[in-house]
Amino acid sequence: MKEKIFNTCIILISLFVLGELLINKNIVYSSILYALNLWVNTLIPALFPFFIISDILINYNIINYIPNYIKKICKKVFGINDTMLTILLLSMISGFPSNARNTRIMYDNGKIDVEEANHILIYTHFANPVFILTTVSIFFFHNESIGWLLLISHYLSNFILGLLFRNKYGYIDKTVINNYGHNFGEIFVLAIKKAIDTILNICGIVTVFLMISSLIINTFNIDGYNQMIVKSIFEITIGLEELSKLSLRSRYTYVLASMILGFGGISVHIQVLSQIIGTKIKYIYFFIGRMYQMILSGILTYVGCIILRI
Repeated sequence: MKEKIFNTCIILISLFVLGELLINKNIVYSSILYALNLWVNTLIPALFPFFIISDILINYNIINYIPNYIKKICKKVFGINDTMLTILLLSMISGFPSNARNTRIMYDNGKIDVEEANHILIYTHFANPVFILTTVSIFFFHNESIGWLLLISHYLSNFILGLLFRNKYGYIDKTVINNYGHNFGEIFVLAIKKAIDTILNICGIVTVFLMISSLIINTFNIDGYNQMIVKSIFEITIGLEELSKLSLRSRYTYVLASMILGFGGISVHIQVLSQIIGTKIKYIYFFIGRMYQMILSGILTYVGCIILRI
């Protein structure tokens, strides 16, 4: 019965969206163009190179080159093994959805099990640092220094989650299979192919949710603060852009921006889900982590604003 109700709801929503697509062609056209522009000018430069580099580093077991004292500290603090530490470090550099992408790669290669995959998804949701320091702080808020506050709050909130959800007994390191025997050209080409698949997938998801948010805003005549909320729920970039246009006190603007970054938007959630689909890895752990991170990052940013007297 529940499945029938759910299926009926999906059909009705799909028919509603189809009707809106036919009626509001101009809105659909403009939102798709905006999504493609966003994809080309923001997402590809910020994510594509990092996806390729991440694949190469994973294949060459980057964890073997990290000083032992750093690994011991991280294991002690977060209760994780070397493979999970690799996912954490690469996620910090690359940004979402590389956390789910790298988790899936390690899971498929047998380097982590489902419990470890669920655990690491909770606190590896990092926005790309280039995105925060340039797109958000300079292009949206026209304040280069605020990017560092948002970045620090974003990272600290994940680290706090790592402490809160740490595994008390630690994880046992599994045998690491190195790929030094593989031809670098082969690894490089495969990394590019995987990166292209991922970036095209992201483009499709971002385009769909940008279009849906535009249709909802137009259909229900939503404006002002409510428009910002709707956009933030669906897609992080347009939500932050809309937030930057509102006449709010700077402190509250930055707190809301930090919370939006912590949640990620439905678009990012679907991107993560697309990476783990077909496995036993559970999306609910990622979702729980985002709820906690949204609150934690907001609090940290608010405290930072008080200290900096913003």
